[in-house]
Amino acid sequence: MQSKIEKTISIGYLSERTGVAVSALRYYETQNLLHPERNAGGQRRFLRADIRRVSFILIAQQFGFTIDQIKTELDRLPAGRTPTKRDWSKIGTHFGKILDEKIETLQNMRNSLNSCIGCGCLSLKSCALYNPADKAATRGTGPRYLMGDKSGDI
Repeated sequence: MQSKIEKTISIGYLSERTGVAVSALRYYETQNLLHPERNAGGQRRFLRADIRRVSFILIAQQFGFTIDQIKTELDRLPAGRTPTKRDWSKIGTHFGKILDEKIETLQNMRNSLNSCIGCGCLSLKSCALYNPADKAATRGTGPRYLMGDKSGDI
Protein backbone atom coordinates (compact mmCIF):
# COMPACT_ATOMS: atom_id res chain seq x y z
CA MET A 1 0.00 0.00 0.00
CA GLN A 2 1.30 3.47 -0.77
CA SER A 3 2.44 5.49 2.21
CA LYS A 4 1.33 8.86 0.90
CA ILE A 5 -1.47 10.02 -1.34
CA GLU A 6 0.02 10.60 -4.77
CA LYS A 7 -1.58 12.36 -7.70
CA THR A 8 -0.87 9.45 -10.02
CA ILE A 9 -0.75 5.76 -9.23
CA SER A 10 0.89 2.70 -10.71
CA ILE A 11 -0.98 -0.08 -12.48
CA GLY A 12 -0.08 -2.35 -9.56
CA TYR A 13 -1.70 -0.04 -7.05
CA LEU A 14 -4.77 0.39 -9.25
CA SER A 15 -5.03 -3.39 -9.45
CA GLU A 16 -4.58 -3.77 -5.69
CA ARG A 17 -7.13 -1.07 -4.86
CA THR A 18 -9.84 -2.26 -7.28
CA GLY A 19 -9.24 -6.01 -7.19
CA VAL A 20 -8.92 -6.06 -10.98
CA ALA A 21 -6.02 -8.03 -12.47
CA VAL A 22 -3.26 -6.05 -14.14
CA SER A 23 -3.97 -7.93 -17.36
CA ALA A 24 -7.61 -6.76 -17.25
CA LEU A 25 -6.49 -3.16 -16.70
CA ARG A 26 -4.24 -3.44 -19.75
CA TYR A 27 -7.21 -4.83 -21.69
CA TYR A 28 -9.36 -1.90 -20.58
CA GLU A 29 -6.62 0.38 -21.87
CA THR A 30 -6.67 -1.34 -25.30
CA GLN A 31 -10.44 -0.81 -25.35
CA ASN A 32 -9.97 2.91 -24.59
CA LEU A 33 -11.71 2.68 -21.23
CA LEU A 34 -8.55 3.83 -19.44
CA HIS A 35 -6.03 6.40 -20.63
CA PRO A 36 -2.86 6.21 -18.54
CA GLU A 37 0.11 8.45 -19.14
CA ARG A 38 3.65 7.11 -19.31
CA ASN A 39 6.46 8.31 -17.09
CA ALA A 40 10.05 8.80 -18.26
CA GLY A 41 10.70 5.08 -17.73
CA GLY A 42 7.70 4.10 -19.85
CA GLN A 43 5.60 2.90 -16.92
CA ARG A 44 1.88 3.50 -16.92
CA ARG A 45 0.69 6.15 -14.48
CA PHE A 46 -3.00 6.48 -13.74
CA LEU A 47 -4.95 9.29 -12.15
CA ARG A 48 -6.33 8.41 -8.72
CA ALA A 49 -9.74 9.09 -10.30
CA ASP A 50 -9.19 6.00 -12.42
CA ILE A 51 -10.03 3.97 -9.31
CA ARG A 52 -13.60 5.25 -9.66
CA ARG A 53 -13.53 4.69 -13.42
CA VAL A 54 -12.52 1.03 -12.95
CA SER A 55 -15.13 0.63 -10.22
CA PHE A 56 -17.76 1.97 -12.63
CA ILE A 57 -16.61 -0.54 -15.26
CA LEU A 58 -17.00 -3.38 -12.75
CA ILE A 59 -20.48 -2.30 -11.74
CA ALA A 60 -21.59 -1.79 -15.33
CA GLN A 61 -20.33 -5.25 -16.28
CA GLN A 62 -22.27 -6.76 -13.38
CA PHE A 63 -25.42 -5.17 -14.81
CA GLY A 64 -24.73 -6.78 -18.18
CA PHE A 65 -23.39 -3.78 -20.09
CA THR A 66 -20.94 -4.51 -22.91
CA ILE A 67 -17.50 -2.93 -23.20
CA ASP A 68 -18.81 -0.75 -26.06
CA GLN A 69 -21.76 0.45 -23.94
CA ILE A 70 -19.45 1.19 -21.01
CA LYS A 71 -17.07 3.08 -23.31
CA THR A 72 -19.96 5.19 -24.61
CA GLU A 73 -20.81 6.17 -21.03
CA LEU A 74 -17.19 6.86 -20.05
CA ASP A 75 -16.68 8.97 -23.16
CA ARG A 76 -19.03 11.47 -21.49
CA LEU A 77 -16.27 12.22 -18.98
CA PRO A 78 -13.66 14.89 -19.69
CA ALA A 79 -10.34 13.71 -21.11
CA GLY A 80 -7.15 14.43 -19.24
CA ARG A 81 -8.58 15.70 -15.98
CA THR A 82 -10.19 14.31 -12.90
CA PRO A 83 -13.96 14.18 -13.40
CA THR A 84 -16.00 16.34 -11.07
CA LYS A 85 -19.20 15.42 -9.28
CA ARG A 86 -21.07 17.20 -12.08
CA ASP A 87 -19.28 15.09 -14.71
CA TRP A 88 -20.26 11.89 -12.92
CA SER A 89 -23.79 13.18 -12.49
CA LYS A 90 -24.18 13.37 -16.28
CA ILE A 91 -23.25 9.71 -16.55
CA GLY A 92 -25.47 8.85 -13.60
CA THR A 93 -28.49 10.49 -15.19
CA HIS A 94 -28.07 8.74 -18.53
CA PHE A 95 -27.01 5.43 -17.00
CA GLY A 96 -29.94 5.63 -14.59
CA LYS A 97 -32.42 5.89 -17.46
CA ILE A 98 -30.96 2.78 -19.07
CA LEU A 99 -31.07 0.93 -15.74
CA ASP A 100 -34.69 1.99 -15.20
CA GLU A 101 -35.59 0.46 -18.57
CA LYS A 102 -33.76 -2.76 -17.66
CA ILE A 103 -35.50 -2.87 -14.28
CA GLU A 104 -38.90 -2.44 -15.93
CA THR A 105 -38.11 -5.23 -18.39
CA LEU A 106 -36.97 -7.53 -15.59
CA GLN A 107 -40.06 -6.77 -13.51
CA ASN A 108 -42.30 -7.49 -16.50
CA MET A 109 -40.48 -10.76 -17.06
CA ARG A 110 -40.78 -11.74 -13.40
CA ASN A 111 -44.48 -10.91 -13.38
CA SER A 112 -45.13 -12.79 -16.63
CA LEU A 113 -43.27 -16.02 -16.03
CA ASN A 114 -46.26 -17.71 -14.42
CA SER A 115 -48.50 -16.95 -17.40
CA CYS A 116 -48.32 -17.34 -21.16
CA ILE A 117 -45.21 -15.69 -22.60
CA GLY A 118 -45.95 -16.50 -26.25
CA CYS A 119 -43.08 -18.99 -26.63
CA GLY A 120 -45.14 -21.72 -28.28
CA CYS A 121 -44.91 -24.36 -25.57
CA LEU A 122 -48.69 -24.19 -24.97
CA SER A 123 -48.11 -25.97 -21.65
CA LEU A 124 -50.14 -23.62 -19.44
CA LYS A 125 -53.93 -23.33 -19.38
CA SER A 126 -53.57 -19.60 -20.05
CA CYS A 127 -51.80 -20.34 -23.36
CA ALA A 128 -55.06 -21.50 -24.84
CA LEU A 129 -56.48 -18.03 -24.12
CA TYR A 130 -53.48 -15.83 -24.90
CA ASN A 131 -51.77 -17.84 -27.64
CA PRO A 132 -54.35 -20.15 -29.23
CA ALA A 133 -52.79 -22.56 -31.72
CA ASP A 134 -49.47 -20.72 -31.21
CA LYS A 135 -50.49 -17.65 -33.19
CA ALA A 136 -47.59 -15.79 -31.56
CA ALA A 137 -45.27 -17.72 -33.89
CA THR A 138 -46.47 -15.52 -36.77
CA ARG A 139 -44.47 -12.66 -35.16
CA GLY A 140 -41.22 -14.63 -35.07
CA THR A 141 -39.22 -16.80 -32.72
CA GLY A 142 -38.84 -16.59 -28.98
CA PRO A 143 -41.14 -15.56 -26.13
CA ARG A 144 -43.08 -12.99 -28.15
CA TYR A 145 -45.04 -11.53 -25.24
CA LEU A 146 -41.91 -10.99 -23.14
CA MET A 147 -40.31 -9.39 -26.17
CA GLY A 148 -43.04 -6.77 -26.34
CA ASP A 149 -45.73 -8.24 -28.57
CA LYS A 150 -49.23 -8.16 -27.10
CA SER A 151 -51.49 -11.17 -27.35
CA GLY A 152 -54.32 -9.04 -28.77
CA ASP A 153 -52.08 -7.78 -31.59
CA ILE A 154 -51.65 -11.24 -33.05
